Amino acid sequence: MVTISCSLRWNDVLAKFLESRRPGTAKGTIRDYRITLSKTLPNIGLTPTTQEINDFLINLTCTLGGKYGYFKCIRAFFNWLYSPRANLGFKSENNPITWVDPPKRPYLILPSLSQEQVFTLLDKTNNLRDKAIIALFTESGLRLSELTHVTPKDVDWVAGTIRVMGKGSKEALAPFGELSRKYLIQWLNQFKPNDNIWGLNVWGIVSMLRRLENETGLPCNPHTFRRTFACLLRKAGVDTMTIKDLGRWESLEMVQRYTRSVNFQDSMKFYKAPLSKIKI
Repeated sequence: MVTISCSLRWNDVLAKFLESRRPGTAKGTIRDYRITLSKTLPNIGLTPTTQEINDFLINLTCTLGGKYGYFKCIRAFFNWLYSPRANLGFKSENNPITWVDPPKRPYLILPSLSQEQVFTLLDKTNNLRDKAIIALFTESGLRLSELTHVTPKDVDWVAGTIRVMGKGSKEALAPFGELSRKYLIQWLNQFKPNDNIWGLNVWGIVSMLRRLENETGLPCNPHTFRRTFACLLRKAGVDTMTIKDLGRWESLEMVQRYTRSVNFQDSMKFYKAPLSKIKI
């Protein structure tokens, strides 16, 4: 145990931790830290042993995915607390999270849409704006925050790209296809925006997708469309490194997680026997 923390209150330290997060950290990430650590720190304090953290994680009644989410938040907090960045006197060699084994992550095949299902969604709406949103989600792999803040000046019609502000306030380009182009042009000719091309905020787009999900019974949320973007490209024979770059993912692991629904038979369509052209 480290006695230096006796005069520190966990909620004050948590507030300092949240303030320390780098500019551009997603609001959802900050919210997850706040909620998770507000449930964790009253139970384990600021100076738990490795065993106490392990016991806390083991006794959680949530899913494996939920336990892993707790672990990530706890790890981020204690790595900060026991570092010079916190400036609270804790020494890194005493960091209790160092020897905590992460809970096993569940191997889940999360839903994505087939090409036919995407066209079903497009057919179910007569609103040009909503058609453009669905097409752009599918063809560009945009995150919800990225799509929400698209402006007319972000669209490069010649290159077929959209300039977006991604995670960590990183500027990047996202591609779009001919179907997105068609619906975007029709919608912009009708709406004629000065700034936000949709006239909707985040919750307006989410509400529209929820209504469509209720009408069709198909999963219809931003994450599903992002997985669909990756899976449709993978099924078309695009390699994971290219998908990573097009979708602005930071690692190949994320692409592999998003494309778990792509099976052996899908890949077999692009198989070429490495020795088939060798003459014996």
